[in-house]
Amino acid sequence: MRYSYVEILMGAVVLMTAIFFLVLGMQSIDKNQKDGYNLLLLFGSSAGLKNGDDVKISGINVGKITKLDLDLTDYNARIQIKLNNDIKLPDDSQARITSSSLLGGNFLDLIPGSSETFLKPNDIIYDTTDAVSFTDLLGKVVFSK
Repeated sequence: MRYSYVEILMGAVVLMTAIFFLVLGMQSIDKNQKDGYNLLLLFGSSAGLKNGDDVKISGINVGKITKLDLDLTDYNARIQIKLNNDIKLPDDSQARITSSSLLGGNFLDLIPGSSETFLKPNDIIYDTTDAVSFTDLLGKVVFSK
């Protein structure tokens, strides 16, 4: 079976393009992981959040969720987030889990407080509100008297 030079050249172009996009993607992942500072939030339930979900203030992306785990002392959900360096949150800020649509997809919404002192890297936000479950609300409405 013989291959023409055009086929070999086109294969090389496709391969080089794939490598280019792979390198570009790896650089953006590294950049997203290095920039910013970490905060910890304590929730009663993580309600469908996962690593990589957005953290927003007033609907604008300001960070990402980097880690979810269970606090074994009080069984709360511990959510670690990474915020952009230019975001300075007052220490009386609140956090809530919000759904982005009726079909699903949750994100973490931060509500800045009015304090003059700001959170430092690795500080903890305790003032949190769990997500409202639409199925639980529907069940309460249907089965209430």
